[in-house]
Amino acid sequence: MPEPIFGLPLEQLRERVSAKWRLYPDDIIPAWVAEMDCTIAEPVQDAIRRMLELGDTGYPLKDRYVEAFAAFADRHWDWAVEPDRAVLSPDVMMGILVVLLQVTDPGDVVVINDPVYPPFEHFPALIGRQVRRAAMTESGRLDLAGLEEAFAGAAAGGRRAAYLLCNPHNPTGVVHTEAELSEVARLADQHGVSVISDEIHGPLVYAEARFTPYLSLPGIERGFAVHSAAKTFSLAALKAGVVVAAPGDTGAFAGMAHGPNASLSGVYAHAAAWNHGDAWLVQLLTELDANRRLVVDRLAAQLPGVAVRMPEATYLMWLDCRALGLGEDPATFFRDRAKVALNSGPSFGPAGEGHARLNIATSPEILAEIIDRIAVASTFR
Repeated sequence: MPEPIFGLPLEQLRERVSAKWRLYPDDIIPAWVAEMDCTIAEPVQDAIRRMLELGDTGYPLKDRYVEAFAAFADRHWDWAVEPDRAVLSPDVMMGILVVLLQVTDPGDVVVINDPVYPPFEHFPALIGRQVRRAAMTESGRLDLAGLEEAFAGAAAGGRRAAYLLCNPHNPTGVVHTEAELSEVARLADQHGVSVISDEIHGPLVYAEARFTPYLSLPGIERGFAVHSAAKTFSLAALKAGVVVAAPGDTGAFAGMAHGPNASLSGVYAHAAAWNHGDAWLVQLLTELDANRRLVVDRLAAQLPGVAVRMPEATYLMWLDCRALGLGEDPATFFRDRAKVALNSGPSFGPAGEGHARLNIATSPEILAEIIDRIAVASTFR
């Protein structure tokens, strides 16, 4: 039996200096930002050691990263990535920003969902774009009728517009189906909207669902996908990612060639993960599957007032705490009274009121302690 990926004790984790472990005092258990409390895959550790042994700390070219990612995409998703339509990026959000600069102008509208990953709102604003939210259904799926209305409004008067698609979705953990994505592509073509698909959680899909890369849709001619190994292999500190363009967006792709680049350390680490991390990924998903079930079962037994769906993807769980009467931001209550740090639901949009996001990528022991603290604080407040 291999050693658990999530076997690190709380005392050892508190030695880390990353944001997750330094934002709050030591009496609070952090379960917020998407960092994993894991040991890093051996192939990644070996690659970084080799880089340092060589003193290879200069600037990267894209080939090593793109070839490794393309091989991974082919193995796992049957998606043939064209290297000539791929460019390096430091991370997913910088990749999205570079694409937005090519496909929209200041004052143009960027459509995002509600709820959705908070930087989807913040980054367009940095470059003078407007944001329009499209609600999701009560079950956390894409509301295609609402999306069509948002696309029509965003592109009114012949303006350029873009849609930031979170695929799989953060924070709900929903995996969009091929049929849903095909309808998104049809609507985008109809209204002239550029789709930019954030697919950083694509490898983190559980057995009951199947991830569909947006650019793998049959006949797709327009759109962009942005990938990185940062979330799947816990490599946020080692900056790298890739932006892939559909065949009909070669003009915009050409303009991205001189955008911000990845780090060479990121290329080393991510390429090793894409090429040699499959066994580690299988074990990761097995441990995360057990953790998501632990949360659902423990909440049902101890705090049934919290509604939570089993996520189809990601190591993030979206907790509906509205029945508990904890106000619009339950994360504040959990931080102050339960000494557990979760992500604020309202930071994901108006639909996040009464919700909180829980990061389950930790040991079962720590996760059980988190749920116990939440349950006790909520029951005896």
